[in-house]
Amino acid sequence: MTEAHSSFELTRATSAAAFAHWGVPQIAYVKQVVVNNDVGWSIHAADGTQLGMAPDRDIAFASVRQHDLEPFSTH
Repeated sequence: MTEAHSSFELTRATSAAAFAHWGVPQIAYVKQVVVNNDVGWSIHAADGTQLGMAPDRDIAFASVRQHDLEPFSTH
């Protein structure tokens, strides 16, 4: 088994909570959502916990940065 393959297996088997403690607690994920036919942007911690909502992507990213986190988009 190659080192890259071993790393992939470890990552795949890691729980969301463990992954959040694996050097990524300063990351927040931003994704587009539809709630009651309105488009918004949901903000989540690395472990998947929802942190908040914003009316547009720019405000979501600004909010994440204001809380000393690094924003990343998800699809």
